Amino acid sequence: MYKAIIRLMVFPSTLRALNYRNFRLYMVGQSISLIGTWMQRMAISWLVYELTESAFMLGLVAFAGLIPILILSPYAGAFVDRHSRYKTLLVTQIASMVQAGLLAFVVLTDQYNITIIIILSVFLGIINSFDSPSRQSLMIVMVDNKADLQNAIALNSSMVTMARLVGPAVAGILLSTVGEGICFLINFLSFIAVLYSLFSMRLQLPIRKKNIEPIWMNLKEGYIYLKRSPALRSIIWLTALISFVIMPYTTLFPIYAKEIFKGDVTTFGWLNSISGLGALMGALYLASQKTINHLLKIISIAVLLLSGNLILFSYTTIFPIALFFILFAEVGMLLFISASNTYLQTHVEENMRGRVISYFIMAFGGMQPIGNLIIGSVAHFIGVQLTLLIQGVSGIFIILFFLPPFKKANQRDKKKSMRMRGE
Repeated sequence: MYKAIIRLMVFPSTLRALNYRNFRLYMVGQSISLIGTWMQRMAISWLVYELTESAFMLGLVAFAGLIPILILSPYAGAFVDRHSRYKTLLVTQIASMVQAGLLAFVVLTDQYNITIIIILSVFLGIINSFDSPSRQSLMIVMVDNKADLQNAIALNSSMVTMARLVGPAVAGILLSTVGEGICFLINFLSFIAVLYSLFSMRLQLPIRKKNIEPIWMNLKEGYIYLKRSPALRSIIWLTALISFVIMPYTTLFPIYAKEIFKGDVTTFGWLNSISGLGALMGALYLASQKTINHLLKIISIAVLLLSGNLILFSYTTIFPIALFFILFAEVGMLLFISASNTYLQTHVEENMRGRVISYFIMAFGGMQPIGNLIIGSVAHFIGVQLTLLIQGVSGIFIILFFLPPFKKANQRDKKKSMRMRGE
C-alpha cells in the first residue's frame, strides 16, 4: 500500500527530483546514515578536546581525516571514470561502516588514545577520497532529466544539512549522558539504511568502453581539460582557497564553547546545530530556484555573506547574537558549496565528470586539512577570536579577486546560450 501511494504521488516543483525512485531511495538511506556521521564528527571533536585541551590537536585530527582527500582525489576521480560508480560507492559505504564499528569498539572498551583516533581518521579519509567522487558523479544517473539535476543537488545538500542539524543535537544529549562511544555505535548501525537503499536501486548505468590506457593518462586528461575550461578552473581554485582559509573555522567551535561562551558540551551542540539550520536554509533556497542561471552571482554573494558574518561572530561574546551570525554564515557556506557543485555538474562533459568532480572534492575537502592544521596552530598562538577575524577578512579579499574571471565566464555562457538558441 505504501509503495503504491508513493508511485502515485507527484512531488511539488521544489522537491521534483524526488519523483525519481532511485533518488528517493538514495535520500532516505543517506538521511539516516548522515545523522550518524554528524554525531560521530561532533563526538570526535569533543573527545579530542577533552583528551588534550589543545587547539593544535583539534587541527591535527581534522588534518589526519582530510589529508588523504588532497593526495588521493585525482587518482580516485580517474578510478571512478574507469570503473562502476555504483560498485565503488557500495564498497566505500561498507568500509565506512567498518571504520565506525572500530571506533565504537575502542571507545566503548576504553582502549583508545589520540594515536588510535588519528589512525582511524586517516582510514576514513582514504575511504572518503573514493566515496565522494563516486557519489557525486552517480547523482546524474539517479534523475532521468538533466534539468532536475540542480534540484537533486540542492535536495542532497538539504539532506546533508538536515542531518547536520539533527545529528549534533542528538549527539549533544548523548555526550552529556552516556558518552562518545554510543555516538560511534549509532553511526555504525546507521549504515544499514544506506546499504539497503543502494541494494534496492534499479539504475541504468551508462555503458563504458574498456579503458586500456594507464590511469596516469586519465589523470593528465582531467588536468588538461580543466586547463582549457577557465570557468570550471576558477570555481575549483576559489573552492580550494575558501576551503583552506575559511572552512576550518568550525574546528575552533569547542574552544569557543568552553572559553569564549563559558559553556559545556551543550553549548558546543548549539553551535553545530545552528550551523546545520543555516545550511538548511541555504539549501532550501537553492532547491526553490527553477533555473540554473546566475550561479556565479550566487557564489560571489554567498562568499561575502559567509565572510561578513564570520567577522561579526569573531568577537561576539553574547551567545544568542553569536548564533545569529553563525546561522547566516552557514547560509552563505551552503549556497557557495551547492552552487559551485551545480555549476560544475551542468558544465562538464560526461566522460570527464568523475575527474572534474574529484578535483572539486580535492579542493573542497583536500585543502581543509592543511587549513585545519594551520588555523589550529595560529589560534594556539594568537587566540581564536583574532584568528577567525583574519579568516573572515581574507574571504572578502579572495572573492573580490575572482569577480573579473566570473564576469568573463558569464559573458561566455550567455554567448553559448545564444548560439544554442540560434540567435
